[in-house]
Amino acid sequence: MKTFYIETFGCQMNAHDSEKVIGTLLSQGYQKVETPEEAELVFYNTCSIRDKAEQKVFHRLQQFKKEHGKGKTFAVLGCVAQQEGERIFEKAPHVSLVCGSASYNKLPEMLVQLESGNRRVTGLSLDTEDTFETPMTRRDNPHRAYITIIEGCDKSCAYCVVPFTRGPERSRTSASVMSETLELARAGYSEIQLLGQNVNSYRDPSPAGWDFATLLDNVGRVQGIRRVRFTTSHPRDFRKSIIDAIDGNTALCNHVHLPVQSGSSRILAAMQRLYTRDEYMERIRWMKASPRAIAITSDIIVGFPGETEEDFEATLGLLDEVEYDSIFSFKYSRRPNTSALALDDQIAEEEKVRRLTIVQERQRGIQIRRNAAYLGSVEECMVEGFNKATSQWIGRTSQNKTLNFLRPGRDEDLTGHYLEVRVTRAGPNSLVGEAVN
Repeated sequence: MKTFYIETFGCQMNAHDSEKVIGTLLSQGYQKVETPEEAELVFYNTCSIRDKAEQKVFHRLQQFKKEHGKGKTFAVLGCVAQQEGERIFEKAPHVSLVCGSASYNKLPEMLVQLESGNRRVTGLSLDTEDTFETPMTRRDNPHRAYITIIEGCDKSCAYCVVPFTRGPERSRTSASVMSETLELARAGYSEIQLLGQNVNSYRDPSPAGWDFATLLDNVGRVQGIRRVRFTTSHPRDFRKSIIDAIDGNTALCNHVHLPVQSGSSRILAAMQRLYTRDEYMERIRWMKASPRAIAITSDIIVGFPGETEEDFEATLGLLDEVEYDSIFSFKYSRRPNTSALALDDQIAEEEKVRRLTIVQERQRGIQIRRNAAYLGSVEECMVEGFNKATSQWIGRTSQNKTLNFLRPGRDEDLTGHYLEVRVTRAGPNSLVGEAVN
């Protein structure tokens, strides 16, 4: 039996893509192993959102080839595969398979080519209307499951490679999403996370014609599903109907991730984000007006070409105005095939580092204040595991906050259970508490 190892870089979309790849390989008679040393076939499922992630993949390929690569077959999957294409064979000659995410349902045919001795096998076409789901998916978590509802992106953000690596937007039918949700609920999954590069751009291609809010609400009404999350949203397609669905359906989690990228309307226009600061803040006001106490998280990019000190101060002002529960913050990274490459007025690396540090310090203070507000409250947690070093259970609240807690005198495995936990301490990145009753 052939053995394989897979390492995943990047986002939840990539993590779920790896589940699809693993399921396909297992269905073809391959056996998964836990280390690359044990494997005959080594997969790297890659991310190209930032230059550092891409460099890490090529470094890993070269390093492992030198140390343990003899007699192994290497494959590069995902965004770097789609972006670099057959150039990967030149950069890393020991790689034999290069495959983008739109071609995962063709993996069985590509594996046959590899086994027949072909050492330059590719799956790089984005010209497809086929479903991007694979017949088999191996779920890594027995309680939380990802469902991709839309693949690709029709936006043209000046800094982003996704339209080139994932292709145009293709939505699944609502019937196929609901069928998968029902199947997962019957299998005992209680939390569903709907995925897409722009998840709220979902448009049902079937005659039912559901929009994202309708799909979200219906997934949350499937018996056995206790929590529904979704990521990532684009502000341009974020409708008030989404908040109305959250308000009316307790299974939909109290958390929205809404990337803003910059607090300056001038920079948002240069980024081709298709909304202004005021339009973004209108969506924030919808969430703040909800009775559900929705946690709001976001993405911030500093140092985009032409970002002045005044633009940067506008971003800091936005942090203070919104008071995000957490953010992912990055320095602008030049990416191939993006229109920002042609922009003048690049920001010096030292200045980008300075701005990023200020953003992260400002946000840390906000998170300390935000999390302190939970002291004394009782939160429902889905238990994700146990930390032997601290003797604490690891839980996640509806607001997507990590809550580490004690439950003395009990030996049973609580993973996947839902427990009420009283918050007793709060830090910038997590909460601490004790199980109630």
